[in-house]
Amino acid sequence: MVACTRVTILGSTGSIGQNTLDVIARHPDRFAVHTLTAHSRMDLLARQAFEAKAIAVAVPSPTAAERFKTAWGDQANRPEIRIGAQALVEVAADPASQAVMAAIVGSAGLPAALAAAQAGKRVLLANKEALVAAGSIFMATVRDHGAELLPIDSEHNAIFQCLPHHDRASAPTGPAAGVRRLILTASGGPFRNQRWKDLAHVTPEQACAHPNWSMGRKISVDSATMLNKGLEVIEAHHLFAMPAERISVVIHPQSVVHSMVEYEDGSVLAQLGQPDMRTPIAYGLGFPERISSGVGMLDLALAGRLDFAQPDMAQLPCLALSFQALKAGQGACIALNAANEVAVAAFLERRLAYTEIARVIETTLAWQAGQPDTTLSSLDDIIALDERSREAARRAATV
Repeated sequence: MVACTRVTILGSTGSIGQNTLDVIARHPDRFAVHTLTAHSRMDLLARQAFEAKAIAVAVPSPTAAERFKTAWGDQANRPEIRIGAQALVEVAADPASQAVMAAIVGSAGLPAALAAAQAGKRVLLANKEALVAAGSIFMATVRDHGAELLPIDSEHNAIFQCLPHHDRASAPTGPAAGVRRLILTASGGPFRNQRWKDLAHVTPEQACAHPNWSMGRKISVDSATMLNKGLEVIEAHHLFAMPAERISVVIHPQSVVHSMVEYEDGSVLAQLGQPDMRTPIAYGLGFPERISSGVGMLDLALAGRLDFAQPDMAQLPCLALSFQALKAGQGACIALNAANEVAVAAFLERRLAYTEIARVIETTLAWQAGQPDTTLSSLDDIIALDERSREAARRAATV
């Protein structure tokens, strides 16, 4: 009989968090929720905590805690409420849970994801910033503390499934034997057939209307600009110890093939499935076993055709800038991510044109390249550069 695994979900009210709870609820004899965290949406957090019988929740402020209490009402067995940014780190490292879903969007999720790795847990990683900003530190922490790392992004999860591995998900020190290339697929987003220069008047609503996936607003914009795919290239470099020149991107509008691995003998292994995040989540929770996710069967006959095309870097400046940052080093990757977060926030608030997102990133990368070389050997170093990069991006966004 499989022992019950207690799971902490960082960012439970987001799409990844909600899908994780859905998968867990399908296996009550195998998984139990320990802690849920959220930055807002206290009503939803209270409902989730009640339904999942959470032991604790973590919220950002005393005000949020009061909203949670109000939403909970007079129901019995209210979970313990932990407050503040440090609470995220504490619940991630709490030995009472064995697995942590790291699904907080943005750099705010980095310290908690790192804490989970330092605690030697199974880390289900859906937070890009842990690898984009601190890839070398994060992967070394996974190795040094005996943690398990399961990528949850559909593309990286697909690559993981197509690679040779054993019954434990460890952090590699070099490319897998016999692997020639990693091929990340991209839907191309809602504007794949339009020229970049013609997108200046795109609205947040249009950018968030992804044709295949249901995601949060920030991630949806990143998918539209394909900066999201650039971040995934950087992630793949760290996750699979693969040089940048051996990672490629292909446009695949149907999002049926989630990514591929090419081997030295010419074989290409692909992972296919419905565009439903419950598949990689269930794979991460159950690994090395496969468990039910609630996702329906894939009907290839209904899909009819699968198309592939090379991305045009001239029309995808954010993707091109991502490859540039990866080749420039960790400092540039930190600046890339920070500038994008600032620019996308300004776009969603209608303070910045859609096409200006790339300009803000490019300007910030140029600023970073002109800074004196600094050591990035600790989380404090990374956070300091991230903050300076955000300041540079905010200046660029107001020009």
